Amino acid sequence: MHTILGAGGPVSNALAKELEAHQLPVKLVSRRKVETHIPTTTWVGADLKNEASLLKAVQGASVIYMCAGLRYDKKVWAAEWPLIIRNVVKAAQVTGARLIFFDNVYMYGHVQGAMTEQTPYNPGSVKGKIRAEVANYVMGEIKKGTIKGSIARAADFYGAENKNSFLDMLVLDKYAKGQKAMWMGDPNSLHAFTYVPDAAKALYLLGQHPETDGQVWHMPTAPALKGTEFVNLAAEILHTKPRYTRLSKIALQLIGLFNKPVGETVELYYQYQYDYIFSSKKIEDYFGIQPTPYREGIKTVSGEL
Repeated sequence: MHTILGAGGPVSNALAKELEAHQLPVKLVSRRKVETHIPTTTWVGADLKNEASLLKAVQGASVIYMCAGLRYDKKVWAAEWPLIIRNVVKAAQVTGARLIFFDNVYMYGHVQGAMTEQTPYNPGSVKGKIRAEVANYVMGEIKKGTIKGSIARAADFYGAENKNSFLDMLVLDKYAKGQKAMWMGDPNSLHAFTYVPDAAKALYLLGQHPETDGQVWHMPTAPALKGTEFVNLAAEILHTKPRYTRLSKIALQLIGLFNKPVGETVELYYQYQYDYIFSSKKIEDYFGIQPTPYREGIKTVSGEL
């Protein structure tokens, strides 16, 4: 049984579709009910902060994909991530299931050059420090042999169904509505984005290959482009002018006074101010796969393909 923790999110939904496409039995786990019309897919309610609830939900699991996210609040992260990850590791220990932990890049901090699986952790934010602690705990348990599994890590993503990512919300959705786009940080710096369906396919592959355990894997991600290149490409595809406003750090701080989630992004502003280059060569070479080019991904997301 392939069990997805944090069902209902963009990556979880894409992963469920990928697993279902391969006719694999899937169990969706979340607090809020997720409707499914696939006979081999079931949903069970559980709170990841409650060990007993989680252990009951993961019974029969052979692979557990940890794709849950928390409210974008550093205080919530500090209080809940350590508890949740201990419960998830416990679930893997009790069931003997392989754990594939879907992670981000906050723990790397500001990296000069490309982020790779060997990049040392050097967090420059509270959220980055929390993610480093969580990743170290998971990999520590894997190395000790108490669980089997791996860490799957993605860059900022796009192609989410709920359009809750930076590129989806501030550029693609704006242009689709004929509005001026917004770009965070320096539009002349490079930035890489992971296409959500590509991440789902890679998670499926990791789930099928136990020999990939004990490692960090970067999800397939197309080479970084400049912000201006993304803006021009999106405008071309969506048949509009490449008009955009630059969101500065000061602007985010001011908006954050009235919008807490926006304010929570300020400590990670370095990701948009400097080059954000993400290498996925390792997984591309291992499985012989290629990430979706941005033109194709944006066309699909925008319904222009």
